[in-house]
Amino acid sequence: MRDNGTAMLDWSQCPEVERLAGKVSGAYVFKGTRVPVRALFDNLEDGASIADFLQWFPGVERRQAEVVLEYAGQSLAETPSR
Repeated sequence: MRDNGTAMLDWSQCPEVERLAGKVSGAYVFKGTRVPVRALFDNLEDGASIADFLQWFPGVERRQAEVVLEYAGQSLAETPSR
């Protein structure tokens, strides 16, 4: 698994994700699904579009993907660079 920066974010504050101990090994997933948040970033990094991702993972709603991307952008903008 590659490290695309999603591991360093505090996903607990993002309203469209959840983390449950018995669900997908405790990974952060899109709320109401078993789709890991990391899957969105991995697919985008591999050249997929958001439309592709939503087609491949029909349980995820466009609004959820948009909120996750916005949250990641805001969180990374607030992270001090070293």
